Amino acid sequence: MSTLRWEDPANTGANRLPGHAYFFGYDTPEAAATGQRGLSQGFTSLSGECRFRYSDHPARVTASDLAERAVTHEGTLAQGWATVSVPHLWQLDGYGDLQYTDEGYPFPIDVPHVPSDNPTGVYQFDVELAPNVVGTERILRLDGVEAYVEVHVNGVEVGWSKGSRLAAEFNITAAARDGHNLVTLKVLQFADSTYIEDQDMWWASGVFRDLYVYERPAVHLADYVIRTALTQDDAAHLTVGLTVTDAASEAGQPRIGWRVRSLDGAQTLASGETGAPQGEADIDVVIPGVSWWNPEVPTLYRLDLEVHDGAGRPTQHVSARFGFRDLTIRDGLMWLNGSYFAMHGVNRHDHDDRFGRAVGMDRVRRDLELMKRHNINAVRTAHYANDPRFYEMCDEIGLLVVAETDLESHGFANVGEIGRITDDPAWRTTYVDRIERHVLAQRNHPSIVMWSLGNESGDGCNITAMYERCKELDPTRPVHYEEDRDVRDVDVISTMYSRVSQMNDFGEHPHPKPRILCEYGHSMGNGPGGLSEYQQVFDRWDSIQGHFVWEWCDHGLREVTDDGRVYHRYGGDYGDYPNNANFCIDGMVFPGQQASPGLTEYAQVISPVKIEADEGGLLVRNGFYFTTLADIDLVVTDLVDGVVTRSLTVPAGPVPPREHAVVEVPAAAAAPGHEVLRTVVVLRRSATTWSAPHSQIGVYQFAAGPATDASAGSSVAPVALLPRRPLTVIEADHTLTVSAASSTWTFDTLTGRMLTWRGAGRDLVVRSPKVQMWKPLIDNHQQEYDALWHPRHLQVMQESTRSVRVERAEGTVTVVVETTLAPPVLDFGMRVTYRWELFDDGAARLSLSGAPYGDYRDIVPKIGVDLGMAVDCDQVEFYGRGPGENYSDSQTSQVVGRYATTVAEMVTPYVVPQDYGNHQDVRWAMHKDRHGRGLVFAAQESLLNWSAWPYTSEQIDAARHVTDLVADPAALTVNIDHALLGLGSNSWGSEVLDSYRVRFEEFSYSFIMAPLNAGDMDPNVVVRAARGAHPHPDTPTEA
Repeated sequence: MSTLRWEDPANTGANRLPGHAYFFGYDTPEAAATGQRGLSQGFTSLSGECRFRYSDHPARVTASDLAERAVTHEGTLAQGWATVSVPHLWQLDGYGDLQYTDEGYPFPIDVPHVPSDNPTGVYQFDVELAPNVVGTERILRLDGVEAYVEVHVNGVEVGWSKGSRLAAEFNITAAARDGHNLVTLKVLQFADSTYIEDQDMWWASGVFRDLYVYERPAVHLADYVIRTALTQDDAAHLTVGLTVTDAASEAGQPRIGWRVRSLDGAQTLASGETGAPQGEADIDVVIPGVSWWNPEVPTLYRLDLEVHDGAGRPTQHVSARFGFRDLTIRDGLMWLNGSYFAMHGVNRHDHDDRFGRAVGMDRVRRDLELMKRHNINAVRTAHYANDPRFYEMCDEIGLLVVAETDLESHGFANVGEIGRITDDPAWRTTYVDRIERHVLAQRNHPSIVMWSLGNESGDGCNITAMYERCKELDPTRPVHYEEDRDVRDVDVISTMYSRVSQMNDFGEHPHPKPRILCEYGHSMGNGPGGLSEYQQVFDRWDSIQGHFVWEWCDHGLREVTDDGRVYHRYGGDYGDYPNNANFCIDGMVFPGQQASPGLTEYAQVISPVKIEADEGGLLVRNGFYFTTLADIDLVVTDLVDGVVTRSLTVPAGPVPPREHAVVEVPAAAAAPGHEVLRTVVVLRRSATTWSAPHSQIGVYQFAAGPATDASAGSSVAPVALLPRRPLTVIEADHTLTVSAASSTWTFDTLTGRMLTWRGAGRDLVVRSPKVQMWKPLIDNHQQEYDALWHPRHLQVMQESTRSVRVERAEGTVTVVVETTLAPPVLDFGMRVTYRWELFDDGAARLSLSGAPYGDYRDIVPKIGVDLGMAVDCDQVEFYGRGPGENYSDSQTSQVVGRYATTVAEMVTPYVVPQDYGNHQDVRWAMHKDRHGRGLVFAAQESLLNWSAWPYTSEQIDAARHVTDLVADPAALTVNIDHALLGLGSNSWGSEVLDSYRVRFEEFSYSFIMAPLNAGDMDPNVVVRAARGAHPHPDTPTEA
């Protein structure tokens, strides 16, 4: 057995103070009411610049490193020392090596040992302390140090601690002195505790949260526990347990005066005074008429405390912010303040793309505000305790918290025994310490609705011990732990990545305990898809009371190229091995804190206000649990062929929680022969602390007139698109050239490929349209690639021409090309027919069909065609689903309309380049240059998928970072697709649902292409004229 402190799971620290609520004492009630810890008694921050020395072995740290200032007589740094700014992770400042693994430990498993070459950092802080009042204690607090830390003050070792993401406090009174002090920390990257800190993130270390000194007078509040309960007559029963430390020599006992006040202090709800014999005191009061805390109206109050010593002198003022909140479990459901609720949440790691886990609180605040703006009402602290101010923000902003402690031993899964130390009694102390310190620190927060014992650590006796200690410290909240699969201990049953059908089974056959889905919707790259189907199940069954998407933010680390381009690194980019590559790039928020398309979709899926079309107007469903819709407006917009014809705003009205009502809205005006759509945008009328007034919380769209297909308007009388001119045909040297009006098409008669299309006085199509079953691989299709596509070489299918024939008729030249599209090596493929119809008004129709042969009929990435357009035809407008990208299983947040943008603006900056930018339900899409000359693509018998890139598919597939992408100088890639495989979330989770699968089967579709000559020509006119002049053979026309 090791004799090293950092290899001893039976001991988690020495001289560390017992855990307690996070609070500070102040000299005046006015200062206490501010809640600013910088104004508290003796507060001195150590965060900022300090001296730092890095070593590759703990034994290289000398006694003088810990006891003497590393400064020469000339005032310069001693040899081997540098200056760093904390909080930080030293690897991000260039010391030691970064490594990313999902679950594997970065060293051999040899419990409880860690590498002898254990990277070690020494920090020196010069700290000025004001003269000490007799009896006052000086406390050094470390909010986060990874993984093992020793504390030295003026050369005296004060104590040590393990537990990276749990606060540690030390009484430094005996070692500190008035004036200048040297505080030194010795930090080791690895300890026995590392075996339970394997949480799918960068392996990095250092002082990554704030550290500071504060003071406690001789008579002070040591801890408090606030509990609230709803009485039978709807009043609030408030109990507060107070612990007072009396180190003074006064004869009398300390007393505490207390007041319950509104947050602004304007109203006092209750007050009193109590003694503290033997250091304990209680407040017990019933208060009627309070506003109960909930995530929709997170009302907070103040408990103002004034501590008096035995002589009656005030020594300390404490102002504790709290909320009245009653959480119970009844009939297998959780109830908040007597009301049902469900959690629509995310899993959140601490991450900043510049500083890693050393996140500033301004970024944390932006995270939480972004969640609220996207209708998220809950967050799971995956997989550790957060900075204590995080919970204060959740109280204030209104987020329900599944408060997970700092525990995961996932790496043992690699040796087939994930619960090896979880079921080892020798580790009981370490495990129980994790939940004990967490609960003691955070149990007064109304936002915390349940505790979580950790993540992916197997099951065993230590989970039971954690549960028992947790319930002893806080019997008011349920306890969660997903790997307690038999629900032996926990109060809430949980699974992760259960499929939609399985969740529905769980709902149909509810467990006696409440259920949540603690992880699903793996958000790696483009995705996740299928969230809408999940939500339908969640909304159907009350017994499913929470779901948490994995995860909030990509863990990419920001880098800048020599020429100033920004990109983000991931596993393997630092030479680290083993690594899990970009598996850390799995968030709904990009590393720079921008919302991804996946987050936009999630916001719509969980929108608390649902709108349906109704004969009397709109059926409005209130999905809030605690508030009416009195502050909700509906902006109703009618569109004809994508053009707004009317817009009005109507209030949703005071629809009660979980109820519905019909809001009267005038019917849309009829427009025969045209498509009429109604869009409803749901807005929150008032500003909040996290959103501006009139912020969007949902959008819906309905057909408001007769249903139309892609050929709407084709039955109208033909309108001249361009002057008709006789077709001229020249065939020579295996080249076919056809001219009409302003269009000239050139074909290779050996391959059947269109070589160019020149129209409107310029080159338009510069790379031949080609049927494709492949598109750039997305992360969520990697498993399909590995199992299906790569073994069958679908990414390198080859096309061979079997025949080319040219047919002439009045006003039309038809080029029919028969090809086979098939992979090398194997004996299956697709027999493809291209049918080009070239019209005398300069338009063309491309009809595509395919018939498979061989035995493969499984899924493929897409069925479609891509072509190359001139690079300056990058001004685009389309009538389809937008404005953002959308796919078959991720489209509810996007509505049909007319949108104008550029090819460059449509780029979605996925950290690892992959397929992006698709738009579904496209009626037409137009590409033009800055003079208005270009080409419009119009759907005929079926709506289209359309996207456009400045890169080729091969470039996107080959790129590993956005800076690898260089715009193709030869052409824009335009995709006009029949069907695309849904996204799914199978990077780790759910496969694409059956209804969104595209199979290697027969297909046929067509579209019209027409040149644009006039920059001011409305594309609707062009499209209607083209469809009218050249109806699809399957489209009925008027007699």
